[in-house]
Amino acid sequence: MQDVSRVVARIIEETERYSPGQPKFHQAVREAFENVRLVLEREPKYLRPALLYRLTVPDRIVIFRVTWFDDKGGVQVNRGYRVQFNNALGPYKGGLRFHPTVDLGVMKFLAFEQIFKNALTTLRMGGAKGGSDFDPHGRSDGEIQRFCQAFMSELYKFIGPTIDVPAGDIGVGQRELGYMFGTYKRLTHSFDGALTGKGLLWGGSLMRKEATGYGLIYFVQEMLGTRGDSLEGKTVTVSGSGKVAIYTVERALSYGAKCVTLSDSGGTVYDPDGIDREKLEFVKQLKEVKRGRIREYAEKYPRSQFLPRKRPWAIPCDIALPCATENELDGEDAKTLADNGCKLVAEGANMPSTPEAVKVFASRGILYAPGKASNAGGVAVSGLEMAQNAMHTQWSAEEVDSKLRNIMHAIFRQCREAAEEYGNPQDYKLGANVAAFRKVADAMIEQGEC
Repeated sequence: MQDVSRVVARIIEETERYSPGQPKFHQAVREAFENVRLVLEREPKYLRPALLYRLTVPDRIVIFRVTWFDDKGGVQVNRGYRVQFNNALGPYKGGLRFHPTVDLGVMKFLAFEQIFKNALTTLRMGGAKGGSDFDPHGRSDGEIQRFCQAFMSELYKFIGPTIDVPAGDIGVGQRELGYMFGTYKRLTHSFDGALTGKGLLWGGSLMRKEATGYGLIYFVQEMLGTRGDSLEGKTVTVSGSGKVAIYTVERALSYGAKCVTLSDSGGTVYDPDGIDREKLEFVKQLKEVKRGRIREYAEKYPRSQFLPRKRPWAIPCDIALPCATENELDGEDAKTLADNGCKLVAEGANMPSTPEAVKVFASRGILYAPGKASNAGGVAVSGLEMAQNAMHTQWSAEEVDSKLRNIMHAIFRQCREAAEEYGNPQDYKLGANVAAFRKVADAMIEQGEC
């Protein structure tokens, strides 16, 4: 029998050698294989180098130039990406991100994570991710429209309802998806479910904007339930102030939690009185309509304070929910959370906790949920949108929310059962990676792909 540690080390070494300058992708692969190694030791049928290499190499990477005109008539050029990583379980599925930090390494990291996340949802979806280094901030509506149209003029050749179904992500909301869907429709002469996150009038699903935040809270409730506890009366710190953070706070309020922070790239707002529904409505208008900055919250509510260039993790809490971006919570932040009495961290963003932070959570007894499990509500409702499009129907918000709850319960159950099987029932990172890997690997083996 092959030495498992040696095989895994070789896979990681080869991944890093053939993907230079992509540290986030390397981090995601190492994090997953730390747990996959345990599966390989116990279940030799998966110890196939071809399978493991195949899992770390995308099926297809599409890189293209996006040329568009700004409002002054000048020609602008950006890079576009689509990483179609693995479709063993279904059509490629994953969001589009428009942000200056987008590069190939970021896209590969997000697409790799999406494979595992989508596998956990119980829906038939593979893993992909895409986007551009285009920065929508400060651009006019006309410029955003022209960019989106130019972007889709290249991407449309590689997507479709049974091939690859992109959605929104950072910098890509319903407005951007609308411009892209209109272009896709004109170029393909087809009105189909090639995108999710669409407007309700043209194929979108109710509950999509709430899904990631609501799903995160449903997962947290499941975690707390294993200890006979709930969100009632808990003090919660949340990072970010986009849709994930906003609807995380909204759903947490319904369970009696007190959320005291939100943040953006400029800093953190701390409200010791708690962000109630009236204040949350102000944040929705600020971020979704005015596209303002979170510091304006402190101007509106003087009992709160704005902490420039600070993250929320120094503020005492029972529960911390990082909902902003990757690697926003490091080892020192984790120690501070533990020292201040934090009992649970669940990720609303993709890989927001560094490996050092995750080690601190484990050593200090903090319950921890990785984003591939706890933030899967968004892609789950995207999958439900695909189902509604295929049936040419639209479910009520109550129906979608009920299905979302059931999916998050199923994800939690898979994570817990897999972790129990491997001797650590509350290691949800272990459970998520084990459960997702076995699903994808079994499908690849049965389809003769390794």
